[in-house]
Amino acid sequence: MANQDLGRTLRRLRRLASLTQEELAGRSGVSVDVIRQLEQGRKHSARLPTLHALADGLGVELTTLLGDPPAVSDTGENDGPRFVAVRRAIMPALWSPEPGPPEPGFSLDRLRERIADSWTHYHAAEFDTVMKTLPDLITDARAAASSDADDRGAGFAALGKALQLAGHVAVRMGKTDLALASLERAADAAERSCDPLLLAMVVNSTAWTYQRQGRLEDALSIALRAAGDLADAGRTATADGLKVWGALTMSAATSAARSGDYERAAEMMAAAEKEAARVPKLPDSGDNRMVSVFSPSSVRIERVRLAVQFGHPHEALKLAKGMRLSKDTPPSWRTWLLLDVARAHTDTGDAAGAVKTLESLRRVAPTWMRHHTLAVAIVRDLWALPNHPPGLRPLAEFLGIDA
Repeated sequence: MANQDLGRTLRRLRRLASLTQEELAGRSGVSVDVIRQLEQGRKHSARLPTLHALADGLGVELTTLLGDPPAVSDTGENDGPRFVAVRRAIMPALWSPEPGPPEPGFSLDRLRERIADSWTHYHAAEFDTVMKTLPDLITDARAAASSDADDRGAGFAALGKALQLAGHVAVRMGKTDLALASLERAADAAERSCDPLLLAMVVNSTAWTYQRQGRLEDALSIALRAAGDLADAGRTATADGLKVWGALTMSAATSAARSGDYERAAEMMAAAEKEAARVPKLPDSGDNRMVSVFSPSSVRIERVRLAVQFGHPHEALKLAKGMRLSKDTPPSWRTWLLLDVARAHTDTGDAAGAVKTLESLRRVAPTWMRHHTLAVAIVRDLWALPNHPPGLRPLAEFLGIDA
């Protein structure tokens, strides 16, 4: 994998984890010399097994080390005007006037629909579209929350969901500190809202952001606490409440796995999969776009991801075999599944299986695949093999890899 930013990212993540180069070498099994060469920029590439080992040693996702796929079209403007507008919406300038009342003709129902549509675009990895609409969504939600009307609590709920979405977009842009600032504001709005599940959903987003920063203990702690609070309050008696509980439980399992406790993570995921079977039997709100993703399909997808990330590729392939995804599985989860299956095939030495899966991924999400650093890394590793499986050359050309 060639990546000019790999050394800087590796050094930042190592320091964030308070590890010396020697300590990271001990945790990962990668030599100190290789780590030193990467961090100093004398070595710009590493094979996938080495990158896997370094990510495991740091307790982060492999994509955190490689860098996420860009959340905007490839203009190179990571901090361009559109993202500046999102920043300003999240954190208004000092001495900015307080939001006024909603404009005449404002509809809170229409605002909720717009926010739900933006979440749909987010799950489809249409980040450009989301960034265009976010500033207006947050501004309108702030106006609704500042109203003295009887539905002010619903206005705060809309504001919480809009700020939660902004936090997710900021994470995808690699701006985790901005994400936490947005999520802190979302949590404040949630506590003042009429939605009893919203705070727990924001906590789940915060746990995910902590994971991206390597704060695994913090992520595990808040996810377990929020899940426990929901259960204690009897919120899991509805489909929506159970979905939020399930998403928190899966998040906690991910943190446990990245901390090296794979057995505990597997137990949590097994419990989540058992509970997910109850979701279709329970009453829900009717709009799944505004609730956490949790279903038998999503649990199985996450189990595949954890298995492949933590050195169990055969188990990952066994879990994925014959899987039927439910209709409410977001496109982003479907694409991640295909990428993880391709990784598992690569790890087992099945180059033909990896290529076949990547061909499926190209058909399902070509734009997403072209910009995904891990997809590129897998194809680069396959291209380095002495014998290329059929179909690899078109994939390499599609991803812009020198063939």
